[in-house]
Parts: sequence; structure tokens; C-alpha cells
Amino acid sequence: MMGHHKGLHSVSFVLLVIGGLNWLLKVWNWDIATWGLSMTVLNVIYVLVGLAAVYEVFTHKSNCRACTNDMGNK
Repeated sequence: MMGHHKGLHSVSFVLLVIGGLNWLLKVWNWDIATWGLSMTVLNVIYVLVGLAAVYEVFTHKSNCRACTNDMGNK
């Protein structure tokens, strides 16, 4: 995996973790919207999490050692 792809993958992973934790917290009616952030900031966060998911959908197999036959040794 090239350096810039690794960085983008890392950022996407963090954003997906944030999004996943936010969904988990919704079970208890608590989410990042309760943190006092403006709607603009919330919308940016939601868009970034969504874009991270799209990125991972299209690049996951090439980025994931468990999804390659040779354990990532290309």
C-alpha cells in the first residue's frame, strides 16, 4: 500500500469508528449532536463519515491483509 493511501485509510478508519460509536450511542438517545456543535460542523462530520465509508467500500479489499490471499505481501 502506498504512503498516501495508508494515511487516507487511517483517516477513514478513524472516521468510521467515530460514526459507529455515534450509532451505538444513539441507542441511549445520545449522539454528537448533543455536544453543542453547530449544524454546519455536524453536517461536515456526517459528510466526512459518509465519504470515509464510500472510500472503504471501494478500497477495503486492497487495503486489508485479511482480505488478500497472500496476507498483504504484494
